[in-house]
Amino acid sequence: MRVFITGASGWIGSAVTDELLANGYEVLGLARSDESAARLEAKGAQVLRGDLDDLSALRSGASDTDATIHLANKHDWAHPDVSNKAEREAVETIGEALAGSNRKFLLASGVAGAVPGRSLTENDASPFHGLESPRGGSENRALEFVEQGVGAVSVRFAPTVHGAGDKGFVKFIVDAAKTSGVSGYIGDGTNHWPAVHRTDAARVVRLGLEKAAPGTLLHAIGEEAIATRTIAEAIGRGLGLPVSSIAPEDAQAQFGMIGAFFGMDIPASSALTRELLGWQPTGPTLIEDLDSGVYFAS
Repeated sequence: MRVFITGASGWIGSAVTDELLANGYEVLGLARSDESAARLEAKGAQVLRGDLDDLSALRSGASDTDATIHLANKHDWAHPDVSNKAEREAVETIGEALAGSNRKFLLASGVAGAVPGRSLTENDASPFHGLESPRGGSENRALEFVEQGVGAVSVRFAPTVHGAGDKGFVKFIVDAAKTSGVSGYIGDGTNHWPAVHRTDAARVVRLGLEKAAPGTLLHAIGEEAIATRTIAEAIGRGLGLPVSSIAPEDAQAQFGMIGAFFGMDIPASSALTRELLGWQPTGPTLIEDLDSGVYFAS
């Protein structure tokens, strides 16, 4: 099977590329730079030059392969309207290209719309629909294409997809501690984040490609609920810094734009995903990764 991957050289995408190649798939990876193209070619993947704004490239990649995995995102935190528009247009372009083909279309989403008093499950629909919503409401938009003969499957990743080389949320929190001299958590630190190791997340994508029916919601969640105070304490140990509560009104000053996310309580379960795919996480936990020192190396 030949699979088109957007974001194929990114943090999650490069792990998915490795996972698919190791399991006998051919990969066509979207690459926006010479450096990204070279990395993909070195792995043994084919390259399609373009980016999320190149809708003709997205249409070509989806049309010319047996399945599509959409992992790219602009992540323009300062201009969310730009990211939302690009994501919405990318999903619509791929969906339209695949209409009537019954080919798989897996797209990255996130755990959102927390349910008070319990963990979010795969049975909980996303509350986001319109262009102005996070990710442009792309999950619900993609699932609408199921009725048009597209095998759309949403893979909801934990906010923390961790491992050596991570440049995401946990790195931002570590950098904030280095800058301020304090490893902080917001309020009493009892709010929770789910997490998953990068290699475990990649296996969810591959197994979802193989086993998930159109319309399925998958949760790439290795750990359901880690208290943010526990995360801060591990960062404090690693950096040799004091650990302290940060008042909610001071969160942005301490953490920057990530402060709004770090204060959220978003426990999420992957029980249904594990049962459906026969998947069990095998990689290090988030705290094990922090305690190993990979986030603190120069």
